[in-house]
Amino acid sequence: MNSNKVALITGASRGLGRAMAVSLAKRGNRIVVNYAHSGADAEVTAAECRAAGAEVLVVQADVCDPAAVKAMIETVERHFGPVEVVVNNATGPQPMLPLEDYTWAHFQDQLDFFVKAPVLLMHATLAPMKQARTGRVIMIGSEVVDLGNANFSAYVAAKGAMLGLTRAWATEFGPWNITVNLVAPGWIPVERHAGTSPHALAAYARGVPLGHMGVPADVGETVAFLASDEAKFITGQCLNVNGGNTF
Repeated sequence: MNSNKVALITGASRGLGRAMAVSLAKRGNRIVVNYAHSGADAEVTAAECRAAGAEVLVVQADVCDPAAVKAMIETVERHFGPVEVVVNNATGPQPMLPLEDYTWAHFQDQLDFFVKAPVLLMHATLAPMKQARTGRVIMIGSEVVDLGNANFSAYVAAKGAMLGLTRAWATEFGPWNITVNLVAPGWIPVERHAGTSPHALAAYARGVPLGHMGVPADVGETVAFLASDEAKFITGQCLNVNGGNTF
């Protein structure tokens, strides 16, 4: 399952994004580590990818900003050539509030990360993929779309929209052999969950058919598979990585 694709992972400075970058690096891909704020964390990701034998480029960019996305892709193309794998992973704060306390700005923030950013990235990378008649686009969704978590409607709605993009683009880009899939993780603890109580973690794990929570590498390995040539006939799919928590 080794390849030598140029793989851009947004929000790759830590957490699930770092795991995706490392899994892709282990398979011989050239890795672009995108980050918005923490350059130090991004360099840790880069070091782990290099330790796996990969060539790595670290690029700071706000993926919700059109000019920043354009400049990032131009930098990647000068360094590595066209982007062949786009992993839309970047996210921001995820407030949990009853609807009465949400403002439209809360919804807009989520839509910017999960709809606007993928659109901007495709605008910047699609033409070379079409010319090469190949490409991989991987969205990082969430099981919340199936679960419909209360007090989380802004995030759930935006992740649902991301699934809609996946299906529409799979149909639209299929004639060019460009696959578009979505990986929907369950609750997999990363740095942002550092303050979560052991009771909450245990309660979630008890509801998972496999009886335990996942680890970031579970998501990373799934992303690496979908980016590979072995997954060339898989498109338009939502692949849940959550131990059977949803079907």
